[in-house]
Amino acid sequence: MANVLVPLAHGFEEIEAITIIDVLRRADIGVTVAGLTDGAITGAHGVAIMPDTQLSTVTSGPFDMIVLPGGQPGTDNLGKETKIHELLLEFALQGKFVCAICAAPIVLGAAGLLKGKKVTCYPAYRDHLNGGSYLDVPVVVDHHLITSNGPASAMLFSLELVAQLTSQQVSEDVAQAMLVP
Repeated sequence: MANVLVPLAHGFEEIEAITIIDVLRRADIGVTVAGLTDGAITGAHGVAIMPDTQLSTVTSGPFDMIVLPGGQPGTDNLGKETKIHELLLEFALQGKFVCAICAAPIVLGAAGLLKGKKVTCYPAYRDHLNGGSYLDVPVVVDHHLITSNGPASAMLFSLELVAQLTSQQVSEDVAQAMLVP
């Protein structure tokens, strides 16, 4: 079974984080939610999630993918965390999936992971991709880099994550069960 790490910082975008976690788990993919701080992490719109663990205890070893939800100030809080940058670099060096949605691709850019890559993000952040080639589409896959542009694309993004970790058929089955058009 594939395993995914979803780090959460205060101010995360709830639609993105919850959709990612839910869709991956529906596909029988292991998901570990890691909070930057101890206790519940509160999203940008007041929804709190109790993480499975603290980020400080996590290593890249057991995971196949890391996914950064966007939102503000969640993205800025993720970007300030040294451990996030260390994990992103480890995942990339090990050829594992590195993924981000909405504003969070700027964290990948700050870690130096977007140079020469095709990427999307929330349009207001398109000039902060540190060498990434911005595409104005909902989801972009560039080898092991997967990005998405915002809350409305969270379902498409999550289903693409499922397809990449399992198969297109599993992704379609999950989509059909949720009545995704």
